[in-house]
Amino acid sequence: MQLQPWYQLSDREVLQIMQVDAERGLASDEAYSRLAKAGPNQLQTKPKEPPYKLFFSQFKDFMVSVLLAATAVSFLLGEIADAVTILAIVTINALLGFIQEYRAERSLEALRAMAAPEARVRRDGVVQRIAAREVVPGDIILLESGDRVAADALLLSSSMLQAEESALTGESTAVNKTPGRLVGTVTVGDRRNMVHQGTVITRGRGVAVAVATGMATEMGKIAGMLQEVTEETTPLQKRLAHLGRWLVLACLAICTAVVIIGISRGETLYSMFLAGVSLAVAAIPEGLPAIVTVCLALGVQKMAKRNAIIRKLPAVETLGCATVICSDKTGTLTENKMTVRQVWVGGQRLTVSGTGYRPQGEYRHGEKRVAVSGNLKLLLTIAALCNNAALQKRGIALGGWLRGGRRGNGRQKGVSISGKSRHNVFARVFGAAGNNDWDINGDPTEGALLVAAAKGGLWREELEKKAARVAELPFDPERKRMSVVCRQGRGLRAYVKGAPDVIFDLCDTILIGDKSVPLDEYYRRLLVKENEAMAGQALRVLALAYRDLEAGTAITEETIENKLTLVGLIGISDPPRPEAAAAIRVCRQAGIKVIMITGDHQATARAIARELGLPVEHESQIMNGNQLEKMTDAQLVKAAARVNVYARATPQHKLRIVRALKAKGHVIAMTGDGVNDAPAVKEADIGIAMGRSGTDVTREAAAMVLADDNFASIVAAIEEGRAIYDNIRKFIRYLLSCNIGEVLTMFLAVLSGLPLPLLPIQILWVNLVTDGLPALALGMDNKEPGIMQRPPHPPGESVFARGMGKGMLTLGLQIGLATLAAFVVGLYLGEGDIITARTIAFTTLVMAQLFAVFECRSQELSPFAVGYFSNPYLVGAVACSLLMQLMVLYVPVFQAIFKTAPLNYFHWGLVLLAAGWRTMYYAINYYLLEPAWRLVWQK
Repeated sequence: MQLQPWYQLSDREVLQIMQVDAERGLASDEAYSRLAKAGPNQLQTKPKEPPYKLFFSQFKDFMVSVLLAATAVSFLLGEIADAVTILAIVTINALLGFIQEYRAERSLEALRAMAAPEARVRRDGVVQRIAAREVVPGDIILLESGDRVAADALLLSSSMLQAEESALTGESTAVNKTPGRLVGTVTVGDRRNMVHQGTVITRGRGVAVAVATGMATEMGKIAGMLQEVTEETTPLQKRLAHLGRWLVLACLAICTAVVIIGISRGETLYSMFLAGVSLAVAAIPEGLPAIVTVCLALGVQKMAKRNAIIRKLPAVETLGCATVICSDKTGTLTENKMTVRQVWVGGQRLTVSGTGYRPQGEYRHGEKRVAVSGNLKLLLTIAALCNNAALQKRGIALGGWLRGGRRGNGRQKGVSISGKSRHNVFARVFGAAGNNDWDINGDPTEGALLVAAAKGGLWREELEKKAARVAELPFDPERKRMSVVCRQGRGLRAYVKGAPDVIFDLCDTILIGDKSVPLDEYYRRLLVKENEAMAGQALRVLALAYRDLEAGTAITEETIENKLTLVGLIGISDPPRPEAAAAIRVCRQAGIKVIMITGDHQATARAIARELGLPVEHESQIMNGNQLEKMTDAQLVKAAARVNVYARATPQHKLRIVRALKAKGHVIAMTGDGVNDAPAVKEADIGIAMGRSGTDVTREAAAMVLADDNFASIVAAIEEGRAIYDNIRKFIRYLLSCNIGEVLTMFLAVLSGLPLPLLPIQILWVNLVTDGLPALALGMDNKEPGIMQRPPHPPGESVFARGMGKGMLTLGLQIGLATLAAFVVGLYLGEGDIITARTIAFTTLVMAQLFAVFECRSQELSPFAVGYFSNPYLVGAVACSLLMQLMVLYVPVFQAIFKTAPLNYFHWGLVLLAAGWRTMYYAINYYLLEPAWRLVWQK
């Protein structure tokens, strides 16, 4: 029985537990028996609700219930068209919600698709190729370069085996894999004696015994976390729910008061019922959810133009109130492409421009461009020839593929790896440009060397025409070096690359200037110093050397890997994206904290963080996975406020980090591209996935996808999100101010013993004219200046916060009093002509709301300061509403329907005075009083 982790056991112990012979593998009967017991080697999903249940669940929302009640009210009033409109709005909202939830359920299906389709196993003493879903614990799996691992397995033997595990760990560098038990607790990224399901073998070959399949694998644990994560309602949904409850309570209280007062005054029950129902319709802005949805949809279109693809509408607003962005390092803040950043050659350190795999860049010493010649040319020649990777432009190989019988055999496994795992269908939708039209087959580090050589104009296929390879001593983790022997004129030349400390000991001379000089103590100290300086910048350092040989020299380690001449050092790293640092600075100005979470070592994480401008000088600002493991959840919640960088983090750590930050009340945006990011992406308030380099799993779990994989696009999305939230507040202020005005008009009239100033059908018309196009145009308003120089609004902030509730009540009260005053004056002047008086009140209410829509564009500035014509959509909407109102007043057919009378010039003067007095005040203040005060202050 297995009590210890698999990586702590020897291969003999594991084989004994699994009851399998490594040479023969499982018997077929035994394999089928285990398959029946363990189940298929695939990721399982929870039972799904049928689509019809998912659809009808959308009608459980509180505001939807209010709208359905409004529909019933409209049917009672005989307003069939209005009822049908409300019902259509409810159905459309339910359909949109259904589509979003249905797509979200596909995330596990995408994760399942990442499992290897086939595997090579040894059964009954014969190597067989079987479906990956048929692999069982105890199967002996054969691995070679290009394979996607079918199950978690412990290595029995290996030869130069390396695996690319960024999908699980976030590290872009291929990891060496060797057999042998490990001691102590070891994270996934450091388990060198194991390979894991879904990772890719980039080099070498090996034999392993499967120890976990299906949901028991590390990939399966991620799938399980995806199932366990619960999706909470967004701040916008919470605010709208709060608003809906507030409206219903206020509506019921006022309507009940109106009915009771009216009946007590001797009005009939039927007439007061109609009045109460009219008030109910007026109090509930039935267009609010639809306008919110349309506003968010328009925001989606704006964001799409800025490379942010929104998958869930409420995420637009959520992003606008984000207080923390948790970002994976690899592929999000960095290129996820190993790149040569520095070289040391001939006594000088040079920098290399350009990032990614595109072979464009320059070598510079300070600000001066350096020509590729002499020692630098020799260094890049070694980098190109002592290399087994291939640099390719999409579909065109530009370097030889792995030797050892692979050339010309038609298999080209490395090409298929790239095609499947990196440039999938989703990436092709957005197109491939820039760095994405070049790729590497083979080891990423060797690929970086090929790109560095190509930047200097040195292509391996051209070099090999004059320097054909005749032998190779392959890289080995214990030797820590690789050598190739190539023809050089009539003789041979050995090119060697490897770990600096190893290569230094094999050299006795060094190239300085134009000549070779002895590698004495001075130069050794200098080399150690340069190596340490590069390593301190999170660069992986390689030393490159050569040795001339006579033709016919025996190719052994002893004959070619000594008495070498050192040419130089090369520093390689996964560089930060050029725009990431600027984006982080903007986030800081906007009051948003950026946290980098990575599987890399702490030194690498610290160096990258410094380049990005993240504070990591104090020890409390950076934390590694082992430190996090020792913390309780409560301790992590306390520490998370200070930490800016997490190193050696696992998927479980990322989930804990996100949950700790949420416990402090933060709104979390989590970015990521690998499978390892998917659970945290789904757990976050808004998940952000990479469109080009990201996996299907993460994209399906995310609420937003960056089409250009650009961290800076997040800043643009945040800016749009804040603008959209501001606009939502604007039209909420406008709609409710207008509805309060309508309710107060009716309530105060009944309270004062006056006739009803508005008929039910007129109230519905006011809602149609003023709550439709003007409110929608307000949702398309321009961004206010300084939107990214203010902190995000608190997650728990009420929709009426920052004085909006008070301003809304004040504006609504003034609209109601102005309408009632116009009604009283019209009634008095018309000597009891109720139809004309109601028409005056009706038109005053409409005009007051059309004036108010411009006032609602800003809480700080007057309509004249904002500019009446700066939003052409709003000008057009107001003109359209005014035209509709004139049609009701002067077209006989509509006069009969809405019980109106034509207004004369005097009536219009009364309407404009009552409805537009606030606008007159703003005009006087803007054009007369403010200039006068400025003159006084200047004097």
